Amino acid sequence: MTLFSRTFAALLLAGLAAPTMAQGISTSALRGMDSKAPIDVDADRIDVLDQQNQAIFTGNVRVRQGNLTLEADRIKVAYSRPAKGDPVIQRLDADGNVRLATPTERATSRFGIYDVDKRVLTLIGNVVLTQGTTKVNGNRLTIDLASGRSTLDGRTSSGQPGSRVSGRFAVPDRK
Repeated sequence: MTLFSRTFAALLLAGLAAPTMAQGISTSALRGMDSKAPIDVDADRIDVLDQQNQAIFTGNVRVRQGNLTLEADRIKVAYSRPAKGDPVIQRLDADGNVRLATPTERATSRFGIYDVDKRVLTLIGNVVLTQGTTKVNGNRLTIDLASGRSTLDGRTSSGQPGSRVSGRFAVPDRK
């Protein structure tokens, strides 16, 4: 199954009944994604704040790692600088028109966080997941790349109850 297929199946089985209950997913297509693979970033502009170990990319920002693409208006990259060697990206904070894509799924939100060290992707604010004609909506999506577990819930960024999780699922013709 693909990244969001299990999300859709779990939401369907859960009946979308609990307004604030997280909908847990057992696995994700991104499970086992190599978070040590190179991260490619391109944008219209970059501001490097070297003393703060940050780089801020603005304007049509696109980040690629393996089969994952993250796009946004602005992405702040936090990195460490070992005594010898290249900077090491630790976290990416995406802001504005955030889009996450795999070869078969799409997700959009207001904000996104990719914690490279913890191997966790989080999308916050009006999250919409789409796969084919199936669509699910919530307020917070968390994907644990190590375990493959995905959770979509209606909680606000402060953890307070927000909206409900909802979805529309395609039903195949049965003969």
